[in-house]
Amino acid sequence: METGFIGLGSLGKAIAGRLIEAGVKLSVWNRSISKAAGMAAVAESPGELISKNSIVALCLSESGAVREVLEGERGLLSGDVSGKVIIDHTTNHFDAVAGFHNQVRKAGGFYLEAPVLGSVIPASKGLLTVLVSGEKEAYEKMFPYFEKMGKNIFYMGEAAVATRMKLVNNLVLGNLMAVLAEAVAFGEACGVEREKVIEILSKGAGDSGVLNGKREKLLKEDFSPHFSSAMIHKDLHYLQDLARQMKRPLLTGSVIKELFGMAIREGSEKEDFSAVYKLFKG
Repeated sequence: METGFIGLGSLGKAIAGRLIEAGVKLSVWNRSISKAAGMAAVAESPGELISKNSIVALCLSESGAVREVLEGERGLLSGDVSGKVIIDHTTNHFDAVAGFHNQVRKAGGFYLEAPVLGSVIPASKGLLTVLVSGEKEAYEKMFPYFEKMGKNIFYMGEAAVATRMKLVNNLVLGNLMAVLAEAVAFGEACGVEREKVIEILSKGAGDSGVLNGKREKLLKEDFSPHFSSAMIHKDLHYLQDLARQMKRPLLTGSVIKELFGMAIREGSEKEDFSAVYKLFKG
């Protein structure tokens, strides 16, 4: 399975590494070429990448970056897209992703939005949950690709549904991280050692994938990014836009988004989103 890959940030690099480990012959393009050093063959442009591969996967920071990779000079749409499949793991804005489907379809290709649930560690082990929207024919053809990177794969049908569900998932993710961070700091303020606070929470109401995944970061205050404060803030902003469009209130999501906005103001923009703990620790 020869595949092109664009976007070697923390998550993208973990997914790409897993694909290589699973036997995928990968070639890449990245704005910072140094990130691809020793990893795979490097294309000169996205257009060249798709011209030489029948599949190109994207894992970028936000919809503006996806648009640039698609439409920019020597972008994907400047190459031979006919019959090719573009798989987009980016957490996009729900309006933007609907447009990406249309653009790729008009160029004769297939676009699958495939945002993932999980971060660097599950990505490196092929244990992500993958949500997929797009044409079923393309999804079925690409199922072997998804099996190499994900443990749980959900086909969501029509355009933008997978993206909307990813935003709903991150409503829970952001809230859990914030409440766990506050609980750890509160427990410490009560005179309990941090390690014991976390152990007790893990045996009680705090038991969750989020606490298990962020245990070491909270213990060691090692906030090197797996999923940054900037990313959760962006996703919750997209969710606010969705709530506004649907004429629904967004209560906890709006409060938590502003909390991560405060963390960004305090210098945690590029740190892991578990760094919100620092706001509560004071």
